[in-house]
Amino acid sequence: MFESPFHRSDPDSDCDSDSDEPKASGTGTGSDVLSLIKEPLMIDFYTSSSPNGLKVQIMLEETGLEYELHRVNLSEGDQKTPEYLKINPNGKIPAIVDRDELGGDEVAIFESGAILLYLAEKSGEFLPVDANGRWQVISWLMFQMAGIGPSLAQAGYFLNRAPEPVPHAVEKSVSEAERLYTVVDRRLAEAEFLAGDYSIADMASYPWMRIHQRFGLDFAEYPNVSRWLEAIAARPAVQRGLALP
Repeated sequence: MFESPFHRSDPDSDCDSDSDEPKASGTGTGSDVLSLIKEPLMIDFYTSSSPNGLKVQIMLEETGLEYELHRVNLSEGDQKTPEYLKINPNGKIPAIVDRDELGGDEVAIFESGAILLYLAEKSGEFLPVDANGRWQVISWLMFQMAGIGPSLAQAGYFLNRAPEPVPHAVEKSVSEAERLYTVVDRRLAEAEFLAGDYSIADMASYPWMRIHQRFGLDFAEYPNVSRWLEAIAARPAVQRGLALP
């Protein structure tokens, strides 16, 4: 059985320099990633401040599933410890351990898309049961996982964090970001949400597309994306997810 891989030595030793202690919100409760879980709740959620972590935060708040939040201090290397690698062999966030799986066995899941699918199956929400609706959601979810996430992360790196300018890489990555926003804007001209109804596909794409300023995009060119972002941002569960670290 998985146990919390981190034990507290200093209560604040794993805090990021620009964030406060996690706040309890909705059904989730905050804890340091270095805390010992004495009475585990249904789901242990390991994350840090990132668009990929925010996807799962929003889904957990939307479904009302009980969970305990554990901050993973990436700068301190928490994600590379042997204990954490038992949960996510790839040494990334987010990850979950469901301690309330049917049959009494625990299940560890990593990769944000897989976690969203698992939580949708577990809760019976935000993933249609009919084949057409289901595969529409999965298609747009995979579009985010394979396209939006990696491409926008690359654009953000070359625009904001590269140690020296790489003009060709900037041009290529920003061009791809523009193309992806155009694809989404065109889709949202004919549907309220990516797969028709609000779903895990929207929860996956929203955290990346809301930070369009980082990619140097003129948002006036994407009115449908703007409308979509505003609609999602108005959801109480999304606001609770955004309030978490």
